[in-house]
Amino acid sequence: AARVFHLLDPSAEFIPQVAEGDACEAGTVVAQISGPISTLLMGERVALNLAMRLSGIATATRQYVEALADYPTQFVDTRKTIPGLRRLEKYATRVGGALNHRLGLDDAVMIKDNHIVTAGGIRAAVDQVRRTVPYPLSIEVETSDLDQVKAALDCGVDIIMLDNMPPDAMALAVQTIRQANPRAKIEASGNVTLNTLRPIAETGVDFISSSAPITRAPWLDLSMRMIG
Repeated sequence: AARVFHLLDPSAEFIPQVAEGDACEAGTVVAQISGPISTLLMGERVALNLAMRLSGIATATRQYVEALADYPTQFVDTRKTIPGLRRLEKYATRVGGALNHRLGLDDAVMIKDNHIVTAGGIRAAVDQVRRTVPYPLSIEVETSDLDQVKAALDCGVDIIMLDNMPPDAMALAVQTIRQANPRAKIEASGNVTLNTLRPIAETGVDFISSSAPITRAPWLDLSMRMIG
């Protein structure tokens, strides 16, 4: 929000009244801005839109993170973001306490269901990736059942994602992975909500990823009031 006003007029002054990531009660003044009236009015809606959107994401993320506070499982965001706003939205999830997954396809290799189908199976997909992937990018494979989990284990991938598995099947998959390769990281994903978060964490996964804090977060109600 500060950047909006500084871009319009470098002399504009934006003074935060709360620290980034602080929880605020309704009615809290979060910043004071001074500058030419034309600058303030031109920047008002853009700055508010960004602050409201991103504060809503950070607030929703904090709820997910706090629900996992007594588990070692870490909460992770996804790449489901509004075009052009990915860096800002992922920054907001970090402020809320989440870990960032990937910013782009070049951060790590994730072999998903469509890749598995088009390659002809998990082994074929992993082999194809290993022939071309730059070292030392990690390789993650999305799995939906125990057979796929075992196939991913046979390939020795770095991370195994358990996608849309019920908790009992997920718990069995976690046990299977831990016994076969204790160093492999395990991620759970798919239809994650605040209600399902803790049952998923109880299965022993390392990470839970969800787009919900970005795609479903309500905007916070912020306004800019002129002081005469």
